[in-house]
Amino acid sequence: MLKNIPAILSPELLKVLCEMGHSDRIVIADGNFPAESMGKSAIVIRADGHGVPELLDAILTLFPLDTYVDTPVNLMEVMPGDTAKTPIWEEYKKIVSAHDERGAKAIGHIERFEFYEQAKTAYAIIATGEKAVYANVMLQKGVV
Repeated sequence: MLKNIPAILSPELLKVLCEMGHSDRIVIADGNFPAESMGKSAIVIRADGHGVPELLDAILTLFPLDTYVDTPVNLMEVMPGDTAKTPIWEEYKKIVSAHDERGAKAIGHIERFEFYEQAKTAYAIIATGEKAVYANVMLQKGVV
């Protein structure tokens, strides 16, 4: 056991976070995200039973966000005409604000199919059991 490491972070996930370098990206995916097909060139970590907000908060306690880009945190945009609600995004704003001085300004949005394309080049994808729709988050690592 280690001190001050959030218990939700598995040894496998800690290893991946440590291996990642500056500008590498990781996706924390909701339960509907096609993690295995998008992650053919990435490390896919299963975190079934966990939600995105808890993992996001735990990861950001250790993970520096990239300061060389305007939005190191990106969410999948709601498709035009889709009536889905995204209250989980408000939770994300609070979590990011607690860990990055830019607050909500560090968060951007990527069109759904572009998000998929970028996810294919991510270092890792965490497949969660999150039930909220449009709950996918992509983080870009910065420098300690």
